[in-house]
Amino acid sequence: MAHTRISPYWPPNIDPTKAPIAFGERALPKLKEELQNPELLTRQRALRALTDLMHDPEFAYEAIALGFLDNLKVLLFDKDNTVRQSTTEVFSILATHNVGRNGFLRSEVIIPLSQLLDDPVDFCRRNVHKTFELLSELPDGAAGLVNANLVTQLVLKLRTELEEIQELILSTLHFCVQVEAFQALNAGAVSVLKEKLSHSSVSIRSKAARALMGITIPLEGKNRVCDEDVIPLLVQLLKDQDAQVRANAAGALMNAIITTQGKYAALNADAITALLPLVNDELSKVRLNAIKTLTSLSEAPEGRKVLLENVDQLRGQLHDPSEAVRRATEIAIQTIQWKP
Repeated sequence: MAHTRISPYWPPNIDPTKAPIAFGERALPKLKEELQNPELLTRQRALRALTDLMHDPEFAYEAIALGFLDNLKVLLFDKDNTVRQSTTEVFSILATHNVGRNGFLRSEVIIPLSQLLDDPVDFCRRNVHKTFELLSELPDGAAGLVNANLVTQLVLKLRTELEEIQELILSTLHFCVQVEAFQALNAGAVSVLKEKLSHSSVSIRSKAARALMGITIPLEGKNRVCDEDVIPLLVQLLKDQDAQVRANAAGALMNAIITTQGKYAALNADAITALLPLVNDELSKVRLNAIKTLTSLSEAPEGRKVLLENVDQLRGQLHDPSEAVRRATEIAIQTIQWKP
């Protein structure tokens, strides 16, 4: 004989930490109401459900159109750690969508997010920096971070943050200094990045060199790199086992040695000896940056004298698979062999 029994367990595939999703067009409006609910558990469950939905660009578009960003900005200052953590996670997921990044700029979320740079919860800070990194990939996003005067804070955070977060900061700085490098220079970025060039982490070394590549675009950056003896460290990184580190170090040198001071700093660090083997590097970006750097060094009489003895090594790259490398090689040979 059958009996009616009510099980004390949840039905299968039900997550009690997430709010149930309403059907159809009612799904997001219902979650928006729950985000404003005074009951803590309701807000937490709504945020967890929203986190899953925001991976879908269609839901992300609809959420921004419904004004979710204003609700999320308020939740950034919630006293509950879990609410702040989930809110920042939603922002970091939205930042993976172009519609999300553009929505951030329209809704002015940069300043509210920046208030969590000192949050006691590591995961909150990581999500904020991940959001900034993704936002900075857009030129308007990088300009927004610069206009919010956040570059100084990011530089200072490089000294204190966790390694994982340092990598995110270095990526953000790379894009920000391409928009405007003077905030970073005034914040002492060159000395901070100089320390990171010797870091045990390959990723941090690589991203520090890449950030220096942008900082050395303006003349003040070139001079600062020379004054703080960064060039010898970049020359050392040309021998790094990681190809990306070599490529970024060569790129930073390429920008820094445009000045006469930079050229002679590189020559004194024996840069030509370190650069010549990179002409045959497996990575085309390394070959390209190395050849361009050698071209600049050949503009100094001492550099041309050394390179004239090694010009045959460059000729081999006239048949390089990369058109950019072939063109750079032609220019390098012409410059080295130029006679007044």
